Amino acid sequence: MKTQTLSISRRALMTASALVAAAAIGAAALAGNARAQEPTGEPPIPGDAAPGFTATTATGDTVSLSDFEGQTVVLEWTNHDCPFVVRHYDSGYIPGLQADAAENDVVWLQVISSIPGTQGHVSGERAIELNDERGSAPAHVLIDETSDVGRAYHAATTPHMYVIDGEGVLRYAGGIDDQPRPREGDPAPVEHFADALAQVQAGEDVSVPETQPYGCSVKYTEHS
Repeated sequence: MKTQTLSISRRALMTASALVAAAAIGAAALAGNARAQEPTGEPPIPGDAAPGFTATTATGDTVSLSDFEGQTVVLEWTNHDCPFVVRHYDSGYIPGLQADAAENDVVWLQVISSIPGTQGHVSGERAIELNDERGSAPAHVLIDETSDVGRAYHAATTPHMYVIDGEGVLRYAGGIDDQPRPREGDPAPVEHFADALAQVQAGEDVSVPETQPYGCSVKYTEHS
């Protein structure tokens, strides 16, 4: 009888332990979902006031969109492991745009919204190293680990480009160009983002203010 009692007690203990472990896993999952979720609600569209934000940079500083009042601001969502991003960096295209922007007093903010443990997430130190290796020079790199900035703008892909004018109005949202997978013999890409940025700098209306972005999905969750 003693042996049977001991066996039942041991089984009850194991069951209780399993339930506790399951509850802990469930709580962790809920915490993860609360920390970073896919964007909800309506995305901002060109003509709207750009969503304000405060974020930590790769150097550990804090910047806010309001810090750049009166300046044109570019937001570039990036993921260094995404093949679409790699193509635009290896070709020198994005670094060249960043250099031109800096010469024209445009504030270029590179945004990394991949949550920890997903593709594209890096430390601030590594983000700086990557830009050094690629000859890239944004004004700041935002380490958006909570994805708050990404979700505010409904950033969907890397790259995903936004242009905000000096009055804080979103003027362009969309793809960097119109060719996700260019092949030999294709016509030259339509550089939607570069055209929009030039028009904003010239004080003109943006002829094509919104386009379809392409690239890798922004890693808001482990399954993005």
